[in-house]
Amino acid sequence: MTTTQYTVYLSKKGLKELKKQIASLERTLHHAQHELRELDRADSREERFERAETFGRIELLENELSEKRNQLAHAKLLPRKRDALKVALGSVVDLMDTNGRMIRYTLVDSLEANPSDGRISINSPLGQTLIGRSIKETIEWGAGLRHSRLQLVKIS
Repeated sequence: MTTTQYTVYLSKKGLKELKKQIASLERTLHHAQHELRELDRADSREERFERAETFGRIELLENELSEKRNQLAHAKLLPRKRDALKVALGSVVDLMDTNGRMIRYTLVDSLEANPSDGRISINSPLGQTLIGRSIKETIEWGAGLRHSRLQLVKIS
């Protein structure tokens, strides 16, 4: 199996969350390994079945942990200074909808996207529409049958 070198750009918050996920997975894995050692002395059929399930869970945890550590190894912080003239990865944009409500999003890599937390992926429909846009442009984008119009008010 060959591994491809790639760079993942994360915000400070995204990097912190990735480190928390790794720590949580390490704790869960340690607990599962301890549980497996306790089941090594298993005699009954049910205990052997439980041991096999625990072993499978450990494998899944190890794979997920390896993937997260690989992401962390290739992660870089988003550049602090962004070109405020055009929207790019790491830009914070203020948008106004047709009702005059302000919406703020940070454009991030798919790995840390969380729209409910104000972080949208540059690969999302809205993210792709915003890339390269300038202040005062009207953005039209659609999700299925619904289309929205947003005014780009500020880029930071």
